[in-house]
Amino acid sequence: MTDMNGAAALEFIRQHGIVLESAKGPAPRLVEAIVGETIKGSWWSHPKGRNIYQVLQAVAHSPDVLVCRLVSGKITFVHRRLWPAIVKLAGQLDGIARVAQKHTAAGHHENHETAFPDWVPRGVLDEARQLSEADARAALGAAIAPVRRTIARPRKR
Repeated sequence: MTDMNGAAALEFIRQHGIVLESAKGPAPRLVEAIVGETIKGSWWSHPKGRNIYQVLQAVAHSPDVLVCRLVSGKITFVHRRLWPAIVKLAGQLDGIARVAQKHTAAGHHENHETAFPDWVPRGVLDEARQLSEADARAALGAAIAPVRRTIARPRKR
């Protein structure tokens, strides 16, 4: 199998909707799809690490992909088709700030976050208003397990 390129990676994300960058979890891992095999240890040290990096950069810069920490606080790619469901359930989800990696002059990487809802396009907000909570949950599927945030109530004495 040949390595996946940026276009194929975007199609992989579109098909799955929610994809983890490299962490283990309830969603497919993009780095393993890119090279077509299980990666043990860090992908940075993988022989195809340079290709992995290039594909991840292409994905991260796509206007159709939200890079966030939705699944277990790990870097997660969410395809645009699921953004209305994310918006609909925003009050029940953590990790939906947009994450962008910037390169410093010193050659380091820094993560910058755009808070929710500042990254959400207006059309997506309109779509979310028309979506039922049940449909939003169904669209997001097993990759996430939205938990209602509850306010602790004092016990009655």
